[in-house]
Amino acid sequence: MVKYRFEQIAINSTEKKKPVEEDRFTYLGLEHLDSGSLKVTRFGSEVAPIGEKLVMHKGDVLFGKRRAYQKKVAIAPFDGIFSAHGMVLRPREDVIDKSFFPLFISSDYFLDAAIKISVGSLSPTINWRDLKTLEFELPDLATQRKLAETLWSINDTMETYKKLIAATDELVKSQFMELFGDPKTNQKGLPILKIGEFGKVKGGKRLPKGESYADHTTNHPYVRVIDMVKHSVTIPALVYLTQATHEKISRYTISSKDVYISIAGTIGQVGAIPDSIDGANLTENAAKIVLNEGAPVDRDYLIWYLSLPAGAEQIEEKTMHTTQPKLALYRIEEIEVLVPPIAEQRSFAAFVQQSDKSKFELEKALSELTATYKRIIAENLG
Repeated sequence: MVKYRFEQIAINSTEKKKPVEEDRFTYLGLEHLDSGSLKVTRFGSEVAPIGEKLVMHKGDVLFGKRRAYQKKVAIAPFDGIFSAHGMVLRPREDVIDKSFFPLFISSDYFLDAAIKISVGSLSPTINWRDLKTLEFELPDLATQRKLAETLWSINDTMETYKKLIAATDELVKSQFMELFGDPKTNQKGLPILKIGEFGKVKGGKRLPKGESYADHTTNHPYVRVIDMVKHSVTIPALVYLTQATHEKISRYTISSKDVYISIAGTIGQVGAIPDSIDGANLTENAAKIVLNEGAPVDRDYLIWYLSLPAGAEQIEEKTMHTTQPKLALYRIEEIEVLVPPIAEQRSFAAFVQQSDKSKFELEKALSELTATYKRIIAENLG
């Protein structure tokens, strides 16, 4: 392979214009770019963007130079304008194949090197004067074309899986609306209760100072937010406490009948723990919703409700956004829940659980494809 400076690989187009009213329809900002996807699915602005923007043409590669750690790279879907916090890049086709170029720019090989030269603390930014001198190894053009053919085939399949995953989420939302209507307008006149009216919210406990986790031979699991995934707990990721530590915080345990919710860091992860780890200790960054005896709300229905827009939006509204976002326990008790008949709640929860199984399989397949994609890149670059 041959080593090139980045300015020998790419052209940084700096053509700019001051937007006029009609430019709002073809405007792309960094907020429109999705990490890990070269395709643009959102665009436009309600009003004409303010300040000079970069001119882009269909097929250009758009690179978010501000907060580059977010790894936002996309192909311009049409002629228009792009955020000045990005770069508009074009390939030097004597060095890099045009079909391989966007794959190269979106690769960890390129992005990891670019991120290292970011400057600034609050919003680290990459400057062209630093980026252009970085050196990268590239295979010959014939090899690039073969790689592009393979990688684009994988990429297209990955995008198909993403669409199917999104469609599964939309199916759940539409099923909820069909059965129960919009919770905001409550056209069906269903009862609305606050969580505090049918349950009690309790917080977890910080691991005692000086205490440490034991190995996985004990029987006192400690559930952290990092162990929590949507609707469940990843059992292999659990850490375990010593007997002494367990006894110190054992009253902060969670039952498989409870609903957990993360209240710090990644706010709003909601789920339940499996029966096999009933009595696990609860971290201070999570809370449990203990349902009252005979509560008119099914546990699984509540989990799904809090994960759907009806609940997620309330969680966001009630979260205190400071340096460390935090959701107070009393605010959780204020969340309003639409309460249809219990049999209908359980029927909906069963439907969503089945949909979630299908989604899990899709996500697993997507993860495997992504790993294959990255492996091929790593084996052929650098």
